[in-house]
Amino acid sequence: MAATESDFLIQSATYLGAAAVAVPVFNRLKLGSILGFLAAGVAVGPFGLDLLHQPEGVFHVAELGVVLFLFVIGLELSLSRLWSMRKQIFGLGAAQMAVTGAVIAAIFVMVGVMPAPAAAIAGFSLAFSSTAFALQWMKDRGELNTPYGTQSFSVLLFQDIAVIPLLAAVPIVAGIGAEESGTVAAAKAVGVVALVILVGKFGLDRIFRMVASSGSREAFAATALFIVALVSLAVAWAGLSMALGAFLAGALLAESSFKHQIETDIEPFRGLLLGLFFISIGMRLDLGVIMRNWALVIGSAAGLLALKSIILYGLSRAMGAGRDVAVKSAATLSQGGEFSFVVFTLGISAALFTDAQASLMAAIVTLSMMATPAMYFAANRMIREQTDNGEGLAGPEARRDHAITAGFGRVGQIVSQVLQNSGVDIIAIDRNPAHIRNAERFGFKVYYGDGSRLDILLAAGAADAKAIILCMDDPKAVNAAVIALRERFPNATIIACAHDRMHEIELRKLEPNVIVRETLESSILLAREALSRMGFENHVIEDYTQQFRALDRERLLAQIDAGPEAGKHFIHRPFKDTKTSA
Repeated sequence: MAATESDFLIQSATYLGAAAVAVPVFNRLKLGSILGFLAAGVAVGPFGLDLLHQPEGVFHVAELGVVLFLFVIGLELSLSRLWSMRKQIFGLGAAQMAVTGAVIAAIFVMVGVMPAPAAAIAGFSLAFSSTAFALQWMKDRGELNTPYGTQSFSVLLFQDIAVIPLLAAVPIVAGIGAEESGTVAAAKAVGVVALVILVGKFGLDRIFRMVASSGSREAFAATALFIVALVSLAVAWAGLSMALGAFLAGALLAESSFKHQIETDIEPFRGLLLGLFFISIGMRLDLGVIMRNWALVIGSAAGLLALKSIILYGLSRAMGAGRDVAVKSAATLSQGGEFSFVVFTLGISAALFTDAQASLMAAIVTLSMMATPAMYFAANRMIREQTDNGEGLAGPEARRDHAITAGFGRVGQIVSQVLQNSGVDIIAIDRNPAHIRNAERFGFKVYYGDGSRLDILLAAGAADAKAIILCMDDPKAVNAAVIALRERFPNATIIACAHDRMHEIELRKLEPNVIVRETLESSILLAREALSRMGFENHVIEDYTQQFRALDRERLLAQIDAGPEAGKHFIHRPFKDTKTSA
């Protein structure tokens, strides 16, 4: 085996081994896979154990991970949805970039770090947030489609667009003549984007349909990767960001019938290459530079995080975002971005920055990335501490011959509506002020109080209630309420909603009158509908449903007697044969 081949395998094994060790450890510590990849890069890179070399080459390969990631994100959006977000993209996104870049540039000029032209480029490059880091962080937590996720994504999307003029400005600011005029470059960019949209709108679906008809999954995956690469290269040739081109290709395929198959086939490549991207970022962290300038680097990273958070929070609030959305967006986008590394490298080539300046700024950006999880957790804690404490909300008042529903979430709301429309006098209780205030908007009267506490239930008239229905989301709260009520009122009618099977087993020992597992009936209804659509006759479906109920009860009793493992023998037991079926 040639030496170069052996070296390649050693480098690959080192990368995979570092990821395999670091990522599970950081996930177990609930710090996330991104920090695991960054730590792995620091450990095995040239400034750590020096097991991996050539961070620049690794970084360029790893950029494909960001490209694929943006393509997958594009698949989750459509052009129509993007159009609906235009105010946030070109409103908040543009304002964040302009204000943050101008403030940082002004600080650099005032402290005499660099002249105004170089300070402007450095300021706007530090205004970028990490698209790969922030989007992966939100995606891991299922928050990409939340209000704060949508706002953060809009800002990131504008930043991806802003890369184009910033990179074009570097040679101009440095006094190096650009090869093309601004008008020609703009015309080329608009023409390529228009061509991509046209081909994507009318050609991509047909291409995938033709490849899918061959029945080869490998060919389908190769076609998807080829199209991502082709569109990205075309957009890059026009002077735009490759990641932006990949995102555009994904958005064009968002309404395609092959969307989910494409996403499934690309996901393994995306995850692996995105991991390599974060490892390459860790490899760039020069520990020597940090040690020699530790106060400057750490202080500057903290200052960057604070400055960007304050600016984005203020702009978000000024443009109508709620406090919680503004706080979480500010924390999630407070770090520096991967595009800044590209600007720093180009700035060195154009003699705008010295090697030392670029190394220090790269270290600051990397440290800010590593601090983002702490910023996010701090923001969440701040939101929890400042949440609505129920001030001004009324507590329950005792009545007679009524029913009490404790918990006005997804289950309690439906239960309360059915009882109220049946003529039953209802006292609804919930400990979440947001639930109560939201219910008031739709004409429901819900009282503030913790349904697990006996004193609250007594205040709601538990002694004279015809029924007490416990629908709290917290299983421990339901258990506490059943215990307290059963001790005080042995003959009370207590109906409890069990969170899942294990919770039902716990509740049976506490002896409420009725236990209904939260997802049982809806799941049975889904199964009935599925059997019906597949051609099973109604009496067969009814028979199978009854058999399942009996089997489920038998399994539950076995688990109560012998523990959860005793139920495994009941799961794959087929129903008794019925004459007529599909």
